[in-house]
Amino acid sequence: MATKAEQLAVDSEGFIEQLINVRRVAKVVKGGRIFGFSALTVVGDGNGRVGIGRGKAREVPVAVQKAMDEARRNMRKVKLKKGTLHYATVGRHGAAQVVMRPASAGTGIIAGGTMRAIFEAAGVKDVLAKVIGTTNPINVARATVAGLLGVQNPRQVAIRRGKSVDQILGKDSGDD
Repeated sequence: MATKAEQLAVDSEGFIEQLINVRRVAKVVKGGRIFGFSALTVVGDGNGRVGIGRGKAREVPVAVQKAMDEARRNMRKVKLKKGTLHYATVGRHGAAQVVMRPASAGTGIIAGGTMRAIFEAAGVKDVLAKVIGTTNPINVARATVAGLLGVQNPRQVAIRRGKSVDQILGKDSGDD
């Protein structure tokens, strides 16, 4: 069995690339059907930057390359804390709802296939995640990225709101 490092494809720029899904699609025309392919990919640097992309073409390799290029263009910075999230968060897109919770060191990535690929590319080492609603890979990928981008650094939020970090994270006793 291949080790984790061997399974993750790393390109010449040091980005982690993963193919999430390939679908065969058909366009119905007067003379019959024209078949093509749609690919969904994720690209990340393993250190908090991640992007997803979709590509469509008549052949699989071309669709995958288009998706990889789009994923590189769509890369965004995700705020992480020691390989996990700062706090539990929910991401939504369409009928897909993704619940993500931070996990203690050594837990690993406990998530479905689409989410797992995104977490690995982003550099998340420990997380608990669950998909609620549709499991369509495109919607799950978009919901996961939306949830990750929604996470803010609690220290910065506390400074902005004039409160302590414990109050922001709900760890305050509340007897003030």
